Amino acid sequence: MLQKRTITLLLNICLVLTASQAQTFQPMRYDENYTDLRDSARTFYHRIKYDPLFDSGQVYASFGGGIRWEFDAFNNEDWGQFDAGKDNFFLQRYDVHADLHLGGRVRIYSELRSALENGRPHGPRPIDEDKLNLENYFADFRIREGLTDTLTFRGGRQEINYGSGRLISVRDGPNLRLYFTGAKLMYATRSLSIDAFAMEADSVYTGVFDNHGTKELNLWGAYASLAVPVLQHLDLYYIGIRRDNSPFQEGTENEVRHTVGSRIWRTGNGINYDLEGTYQLGRFGTGEIHAWAAFFDVSYLFGNLKWSPQIGIRNDYMSGDKRAGDGSLQSFNPIYPKAGYFSGFDPQVGAVNLIDVHPYLALLPLPNFTFNLDIAFNWRYSLGDGVYRPNGVLHLAGTPAEQRYIGTAWLVKVGYNVNAYLNINFGAQLFNTGPYIDEAVAGAKNAFLTNTQLVFKF
Repeated sequence: MLQKRTITLLLNICLVLTASQAQTFQPMRYDENYTDLRDSARTFYHRIKYDPLFDSGQVYASFGGGIRWEFDAFNNEDWGQFDAGKDNFFLQRYDVHADLHLGGRVRIYSELRSALENGRPHGPRPIDEDKLNLENYFADFRIREGLTDTLTFRGGRQEINYGSGRLISVRDGPNLRLYFTGAKLMYATRSLSIDAFAMEADSVYTGVFDNHGTKELNLWGAYASLAVPVLQHLDLYYIGIRRDNSPFQEGTENEVRHTVGSRIWRTGNGINYDLEGTYQLGRFGTGEIHAWAAFFDVSYLFGNLKWSPQIGIRNDYMSGDKRAGDGSLQSFNPIYPKAGYFSGFDPQVGAVNLIDVHPYLALLPLPNFTFNLDIAFNWRYSLGDGVYRPNGVLHLAGTPAEQRYIGTAWLVKVGYNVNAYLNINFGAQLFNTGPYIDEAVAGAKNAFLTNTQLVFKF
């Protein structure tokens, strides 16, 4: 009854908001800018999004938030490995943020988030529940503001996201988005952006304000994105990570890893592409790390045809360890990846020791209705390594005597935007086990998942 009343309230709010000027919500809510409402009619919604605290308008506050409800129905999670059977559960995420601008040089941003889980027989996963937490609280200081460039320092707890999310993603798919605590220096011109960052990770618990940092540098690096002729976009990056007790089939050791890579990408009508290559080196205990990955995503958008079909294919390669126990490590580490990029919106296979071929189709039958169909074929890259979870942790060990093919994921997803503030998404995913899973998991079963989301933002 409470949920029905809440849905009715959300729909009524949406009707009121529809009469206001619609805004585009960003994946990172702190990237939104509402100064264009300075001279608009002062509706209630406009006062929330742009509230000048003085007549000059240089000091102002902006408020926003969101609600996401998600119902998942899982059958044979982990291919029936732990006899989970049917597993239906409900996820909730609530957030509210405040953005205070003190003139053109200083800004303070804070975001409160609550993530809840109900119904899982074995309790919440680490990505499901954190009852109350400050997801973002940072300050920006504009060091330089030239005619064509800016230099900004950001310090505090913050979400970060780079590139396509293959290596560093805020991970919006899981109930808990990812954040770090640290410092970032950001330089930007019209055609170039460069970020340098140094961050510590947090240990996340399910209670109220009980998360705490590692007290050590876990993530550091630099990411540059440049607009270039012909190619459209070029990204270059270096990423360093430090993790204690990092588990691979080679063993569990302290890990220091350095990643260098580049990415070229283009979006728009016609040909689209996203091509990326990375190389990793470092230390795994007393042994050396030498790993690599290559990502290919090519598609064509027929924007002038009915339903604007986009047809594409992904083909990705992530190295695996050649031989367990030899003291060196060739397993690729996806660092902090977007969970559903490689093998489904609720993936069973992580981006380590993996080859995938992933054709896809996207349609726009109506301006506010989307349809996506994907198929992901998955193989082990190295027969000397196993299958890993989406977070990069070893799931199933592998040997050269076992098969290479992991399995096939079939995915369909539809989305309906009720208006600019409310949307509904539904997805279904079937994972047909391949010969490797059938050998590694006794009595392996195909896994099936349905996922329904109601998302409201203001």
